[in-house]
Amino acid sequence: MSGSPYTDLDRPPLSAARLRRALVAPNGPWARLELLAETGSTNADVAEAARVDEPEGLVVVAERQTAGRGRRGRVWQSPARAGIATSVLLRPGEAVPDRGWLPATPPGYGWLPLLAGVALVEAVARLAELDATLKWPNDLLIGDAKCAGVLAEAVPGRSPDQPPAIVLGIGLNVTLRADELPVNPTGLPATSLQLSGAVATDRDPLLRALLRAVADWYDRWRSAGGDAVASGLREAYLAACATIGREVRVLLPNGESLTGTATGVDPDGQLLLATATGDRTLAAGDVLHLR
Repeated sequence: MSGSPYTDLDRPPLSAARLRRALVAPNGPWARLELLAETGSTNADVAEAARVDEPEGLVVVAERQTAGRGRRGRVWQSPARAGIATSVLLRPGEAVPDRGWLPATPPGYGWLPLLAGVALVEAVARLAELDATLKWPNDLLIGDAKCAGVLAEAVPGRSPDQPPAIVLGIGLNVTLRADELPVNPTGLPATSLQLSGAVATDRDPLLRALLRAVADWYDRWRSAGGDAVASGLREAYLAACATIGREVRVLLPNGESLTGTATGVDPDGQLLLATATGDRTLAAGDVLHLR
């Protein structure tokens, strides 16, 4: 039984058949779902599918990642079946006439990782009954510890006139024990839903709730033409983001350090920072660390 998914009864395997019945059309919002026992990175798998013209709506879920990544190449790994590792394929630059969706413009794509953060907060609050918040741009915090992260990556189109696809990856620590928690290079301690006192740690309903929340917010955002304000996404994000109103220190890739008060998020999802020398606007890609 060594290596069997049934040897750790606290970590039962997911069922591809049940997930597909719940989440794939016509009963669910996604086009196709693949469940892998192990992979290097679900983001890499979905990015490869995007390069060969996989349509929007692919979901890849892995029971274990061996080369999972966070922002700026940071490692995101956990024991098999101890968390949720999933990536979805979005093509926001393509029109979907059947749904009344016009192409969203690239400046708005920066909202997609923040959208995933909002979906995480909603799913954790609903299923785990935990008071979770977001650290800008999209780290899920329970208290002052990190429980989940989001990585969004653009995959260029095959031709200059083809808009990029967006791969949205989410990693959530569910039943990790204290001795299994990763060391977080940003300085924040890590935690899991189980360690935080979640009332439910069954990954199946958690994953369903998360993917439905992502699809719901994506539908709202696309229906509003990629406008985060009109769709209500910006308002929901501001309500969930614990960074707003706090004194923060920002480390930039060039070694510069900024200290100031995070006053809000602009219509493009960038952080507004009031410093002693004036106001700054920071995109997620401009920030190495935020504390």
